[in-house]
Amino acid sequence: MVGTVLVGVLVIVVGGCVCVVWAEHGGPRWVRAVASATLASGSLLRRFQRSRRRSRSRSLGSGEGGDGGD
Repeated sequence: MVGTVLVGVLVIVVGGCVCVVWAEHGGPRWVRAVASATLASGSLLRRFQRSRRRSRSRSLGSGEGGDGGD
C-alpha cells in the first residue's frame, strides 16, 4: 500500500517536471497551468522547510546546556 502511494507521488512529481520543461518550450495552455502549479508547490515546500529549519535551530539554541551536564 505504501509502495503504491510512493509510486503515485513519484509519477505526479515526474509529470510536473515534464510539464515545466514542456511549458518552457511553448506547450499548450494546460501544460503551462500544470507547470505553474508545480513551481508554486515547490516554492511553498522550500519556504516551509526554511521556516522549519529556523524554528528547529531556535529551539536547539535555547535548549543548549539545559540538561545539567549529565
